[in-house]
Amino acid sequence: MTEGPPPSFAKKRLALVLAGGIAGVIAGLAGVYGITALTRNAGGDPTCLPAVELAQKVAPFARGEVAAVNVAKSPLKIPDLAFADAAGKPLTLSDFRGRTVLLNLWATWCVPCRKEMPTLDALQGKMGGPGFEVVAVNIDTRDPDKPKEFLKQIGVRKLAYYADPSAKTFQDLKSIGRAFGMPTTLLIDPHGCEIGTIAGPAEWASEDALKLIDAALGGERQSAR
Repeated sequence: MTEGPPPSFAKKRLALVLAGGIAGVIAGLAGVYGITALTRNAGGDPTCLPAVELAQKVAPFARGEVAAVNVAKSPLKIPDLAFADAAGKPLTLSDFRGRTVLLNLWATWCVPCRKEMPTLDALQGKMGGPGFEVVAVNIDTRDPDKPKEFLKQIGVRKLAYYADPSAKTFQDLKSIGRAFGMPTTLLIDPHGCEIGTIAGPAEWASEDALKLIDAALGGERQSAR
């Protein structure tokens, strides 16, 4: 008959098992906390959860001329970007709270931007109002009169003029992974949360774009088919 281990050995073994179990629990908790912290640090903002739900309703309308729009899949509060109006008055994105905003960054040296401007102007003319505004921010860093003259030449009349000659707006969006080139456009809800983002130009005066914006505004005049 084989004799069992001495009592002192059994106690040591039990202590090791318990220590291992506790370490496993701690590691598990650390993993959960780490994931939570990572999500929080990645820009997850619980106040923006309704924007993600809205984005899923908008998703079926991201097609045709606006098929490149990427709808939000996680809650993201857009930084309070700073720029100025035509008179030089300082503004921030938070000044537009309460309205859905189509934020567009453009420059005169960006050929696709120049071609896109008339369509943004037309979108503002068709859907602009108390609940929605196209906020097109010029980021030319030289000759502040050049973009104004350009807009006059091409007949842009509906868009308000906004500018950020420091181009910091682009860098701020780039820091959160929402700006890679020009033009950059974001669809933002009335609380400053991302609904969708598109890198590159789009035909914003198209029926596809009108349906997408209408869906973002909670409209029911359009239906995805």
